[in-house]
Amino acid sequence: MTLTLDLALKLADLCLERASEMNLKPLTVAVLDSAGHLKVLLRQDGTSLLRSEIAQGKARGAIGMGLGSRALYARAQEQPYFIQAMNTIAGGSLVPVPGGVLIRKDGEIIGAVGITGDSSDNDEACAVAAIEAAGLRADAG
Repeated sequence: MTLTLDLALKLADLCLERASEMNLKPLTVAVLDSAGHLKVLLRQDGTSLLRSEIAQGKARGAIGMGLGSRALYARAQEQPYFIQAMNTIAGGSLVPVPGGVLIRKDGEIIGAVGITGDSSDNDEACAVAAIEAAGLRADAG
């Protein structure tokens, strides 16, 4: 299964619906396909300047390493030089904090959602809820 534009839009919309239910701060949602290409980027009104890059960086790190960004965060605590090296290889585009969640279908990674704007835990909760609401498996790490 590939991540279609329709599915990516649905996931982004579901993320923002969940954020509204949780009464979160304005969010930015990035949905990337399994090759790390941006499919959808939605920014709510009132988001700050770098949020687009942060959301993509959370998702890009998850895709690039094959781990949800919560696992990357834990790895950064244990092996900061390794994550620093991976971020250098990625041109500084990885954001190893919770909020980057892999999208799995039948065990295969089909993409990732990256969210930023509220706490990292709340960002991640929105991504997980959206992915599961779409009938897919969320892998936050």
